[in-house]
Amino acid sequence: MTDTVSPYERNASGFVAAYESLAFEAVHAGHLAFLPERPELVLDVGAGSGRDAAWFAARGAEVVAVEPAAALRTAAAARHPSPRIRWIDDRLPGLASVRRLGLAFDLLWLSGVWMHVAPEARQQAMRSLAMLLKPGGRMVLTLRHGPLPEDRPMWPADPREVERLGLAFGLSPRAVTAPRDDLANRPGVRWQAVILDLPDDGGGALPLLRGIILRQEKAATYKLALLRAIARMAEATPNVAREREGGEEIELPLGLVALHWLRMFKPLLERGLPQMPVRAGASPAFVGEAFRALSALEAEELHLGATFTDATAAALRRALADAARTIVAMPARHLTHPDDTPVFRAEYDTVPHRAAEFALTLPVLWRYGTIAVPLSLWQALRRFGTWIEPMLVAEWARLSLGYARRAGYDIRLEDVLEALRWSEPERDAKPVRALALGRLAAGEPVRCVWTGEALTRETLDIDHCLPWSAWACNDLWNLLPTSRRVNQRGKRGRLVAAPVLAAARPAILDWWQSAYLAERNLAVRFVEEARASLPLACPDPPSADDVFAAVEFRRLRLAQQIRLPEWDGPGKRG
Repeated sequence: MTDTVSPYERNASGFVAAYESLAFEAVHAGHLAFLPERPELVLDVGAGSGRDAAWFAARGAEVVAVEPAAALRTAAAARHPSPRIRWIDDRLPGLASVRRLGLAFDLLWLSGVWMHVAPEARQQAMRSLAMLLKPGGRMVLTLRHGPLPEDRPMWPADPREVERLGLAFGLSPRAVTAPRDDLANRPGVRWQAVILDLPDDGGGALPLLRGIILRQEKAATYKLALLRAIARMAEATPNVAREREGGEEIELPLGLVALHWLRMFKPLLERGLPQMPVRAGASPAFVGEAFRALSALEAEELHLGATFTDATAAALRRALADAARTIVAMPARHLTHPDDTPVFRAEYDTVPHRAAEFALTLPVLWRYGTIAVPLSLWQALRRFGTWIEPMLVAEWARLSLGYARRAGYDIRLEDVLEALRWSEPERDAKPVRALALGRLAAGEPVRCVWTGEALTRETLDIDHCLPWSAWACNDLWNLLPTSRRVNQRGKRGRLVAAPVLAAARPAILDWWQSAYLAERNLAVRFVEEARASLPLACPDPPSADDVFAAVEFRRLRLAQQIRLPEWDGPGKRG
């Protein structure tokens, strides 16, 4: 692969000086009229010195600035220290770290970048960009024409090629500006811009989902269960996805899909609600001795980070294997595109080795195998899951009720819907409160992460850092000690503002380290929950600093998805 980054690393100071010597309005005068009036979220790809990112941030936008040259990225962050700009080390054609954030952008800004993308990588690059646009969003690319420099790898850029690639991924050409002379007076160099819009989801995933849910033939509820399991993961644990080579699919741990499968079917089957046409002696393929041995467990106990021992560990290990084999043999095989090719490709591997203890960690769940999901479908589930899941539940309830009534069972729709309700944990901070009270009883200080004040048994409260009303998440990293006065009078139900979260960073890190990471079982749970629910790039166990940075991006995603009022802090920190 041609190295397009090193030249910018070697002469970062020179490039920063050159970029900053030219005003944003002058460089982009030819296409300023095409900028959205008030883009809320901007992705600046190849952000360089940060000049353009700072211009958007100064006008109220939140900016994710992508720059693969570390020297440029460091200099730019120091020169433009806006809290509205977040810097990421990533690059085209994949932009894997950006896509991991789960954000959809109003504006994609590529100034002087496209000529650095090799022609054979441009199709993948356009696909990656199209997946990041919000429906109704806009992409602006500036193209360089003329002599190519010898000190940096570049390739010619044709606006017609850009338009054709955009059309292939659902983007609509809006305009191509007239070429303009280079403001740095480089002989023969000219610039023009291509503007592309995304009128819909851009990947054809929503019509496919509608067909799967409403029109595809179903002999049992298995297809809906598989799709709902994947939809739940896209919403709650998106970071478990790994991109496959080629960039057109992601893969998920089959063991985690099977875990969601068991968690969904358990309440239905224990209430006697049939999941296929009732025949003499018929039962779901995954229901056997192991599944029945889990009857004492509540569905919500089947979650990442949970640890089981002895007979329960053995039963759960086998029940997951039975569910995984069923998924591979049935719904993954028969859930198809209109041309009858499978939507998902699943491969079963093996059952983890027997042991007295069985922890539901991601490395263990990956050992059951993998399931490949089209990237466009995965992105649609991440963006539109709030609307897709009710459709899945309604169709599942219709099927299950029909099976029951044809068999002569007297069952109400309300009973089916109650059994289908995803068993989210209730808003419950009791275990963390007990942990904090135990520390107080032992004479250890517990401080409010927002004010720094020392807490007592009477003033202690446990706060969901990202509010429960926006995201029902009881992960350990999201539960923090706070003053009851601050939590109940000011913050409750509000989304913490970015500067307030940043100011609380030392206190939050201290609580995580002392309360969670110092104890083995809690540390396992903390890491597994963070890996699954936060946009962490690192494959190894993340540090507390890594987790905090991911929380900041998760906060930004919530700010985009749910219009909650922001909490500007308690005032002066004590």
